Amino acid sequence: MKKQFNILGILPNLVNGLKKVNIIYATEIQEKCIPVALNNKDIIVESQTGSGKTLAFLLPIFQKIDSSKREMQAIILAPTHELAMQIEKEIQLLSKNSEMNITSSPIIGNINITRQVEKLRVKPHIIVGSPGRILELIKKRKITAHTIKTIVIDEADRLLDENNIDTVRAIVKSTLKDRQLIVASATISKSAESISKDLMKEPEIFKIEATHKISPNITHIYFLSEQREKIEVLRKLVRIINPEKAIVFINKSNEIKLTTEKLLFHGLKAEAIHGTLMKTERKKAMDDLRAGNVQLLVASDMAARGLDIKGVTHIFNLDIPENPTDYLHRVGRTGRVNEKGIAISLITEKEKESIKKYENKFGITIEAKDMYKGNIVNAKIYFKK
Repeated sequence: MKKQFNILGILPNLVNGLKKVNIIYATEIQEKCIPVALNNKDIIVESQTGSGKTLAFLLPIFQKIDSSKREMQAIILAPTHELAMQIEKEIQLLSKNSEMNITSSPIIGNINITRQVEKLRVKPHIIVGSPGRILELIKKRKITAHTIKTIVIDEADRLLDENNIDTVRAIVKSTLKDRQLIVASATISKSAESISKDLMKEPEIFKIEATHKISPNITHIYFLSEQREKIEVLRKLVRIINPEKAIVFINKSNEIKLTTEKLLFHGLKAEAIHGTLMKTERKKAMDDLRAGNVQLLVASDMAARGLDIKGVTHIFNLDIPENPTDYLHRVGRTGRVNEKGIAISLITEKEKESIKKYENKFGITIEAKDMYKGNIVNAKIYFKK
């Protein structure tokens, strides 16, 4: 039986704030985590994307913050600008709807640090952003680490890898020992779990098995193509379909820019998001897609983490994802709520095995299609007499 949030110990003003956005019942991970988090326990959370992890740590943070004090009380670490800003929006919405006056500030790299320092002078209750910039401001004594009561490491599979662990560990060690640490991710490797435990005090571990469900609102199709001809096939498909908003996924981040340039050369309205873009450039690319100024947003799985764009009608897999979970995450960006969506994969003959693997794993049908005289048809139907 589903539980309402008041049963979990959440205050009435927060419960009422959730009701304003039609959130009445707690998800499974929220039921497990919230009571433990309210007791200041260290927690490791593994639960699939869309299971409600963000609210599972935000609600206890809100409840424990003393809003009468002008001091920084929580830090939320995120691996991408987009995810950080998405969390920031949830904080602002929850603060407004619950009328709790909890303040926050996004602190991310590649933007003017002077402006960030100015925002920190008002002592926001919650800091959310990228580890590198946050550590830099802790070292400059602009973020007061000794007042931090809770640290959240979101998408820990990335933030606890070899590229980020030293920075994250330095942030954690800059705070007082009695602070709470929450580690959350869709998947947590044995290495990340081991590192987390080393940073924690007798953590409680919650793992919710992924359901691997794909929305029934999504139609799945594929087209056979030689690898070198995929851009041309995509060009023709876009001309035929004329999608309102679409995301083109490729496997290698270092090929995003080149792929986008090829699409532009063919006259397609495309923009890219990748790690080397400035924050303003990344924001512009997403805003242009939202506004309909471009049809295609080109991204890798890594670059697209945290993306939440309403109204995406099509997903194009220019490269078939190697991991079934990545297919799940990619196609889940279309066909949301009551909307319809189409996922289109361009594959080589050798990649047919991946199609079968996804069909079996997710219980879906991915139909073979072709193009004939400017139309999309069932594969080889036009050869029949």
